[in-house]
Amino acid sequence: MIFRIVLLINLISCDSGTFVVNVTQTFYQAEKNHNITLQWTFTTKPDSSSNTLFIYCGLITGRKTLYDLQRGVEVSESQDQQFLGRVQFDKDVLREGRIRLQLSRLRTEDSGLYLCKVKTDYGGNVGECRLNVTAADHPEPQRPTVSPEPESQGWIGLYVGLGLTAAAVLLVTLCFALSRCFTKSTD
Repeated sequence: MIFRIVLLINLISCDSGTFVVNVTQTFYQAEKNHNITLQWTFTTKPDSSSNTLFIYCGLITGRKTLYDLQRGVEVSESQDQQFLGRVQFDKDVLREGRIRLQLSRLRTEDSGLYLCKVKTDYGGNVGECRLNVTAADHPEPQRPTVSPEPESQGWIGLYVGLGLTAAAVLLVTLCFALSRCFTKSTD
């Protein structure tokens, strides 16, 4: 509740007339364990100092801090446990009015609505985007069905044929032997 009140006060206090924060993309879709780069742009002035720059980026869903910059200095202690060790901030593009945060090893709980609030001595505003992280859907690899080679099918046929022939010879021999036994006993 306190987070919402502070956020509301900060949003109301921003001079949003000429200062603009734009999100590069309003919706991001990614798979679990992949990386993604969230980007925002904001109005810059050439003579502005980084000492008056405040940037807060967070996951509104669950009220979790992704990145916090106070007077041009990163405040890593405020980062939520969920994002520890997984967020990289590109400082090189900050002078150009760009905020680029790479979030690595995505989790499904990273899904939600993100905001980036920028405040300077000449204004402030907020940009929002949504991230949807889905579980990777990799089906089990199918095992190939082993079908006999045409050549081995010929050998199988030969063995079956030889077996049937041997059984037939044995049966004929047995019948012949039995018929001889019966004819001797009747003589």
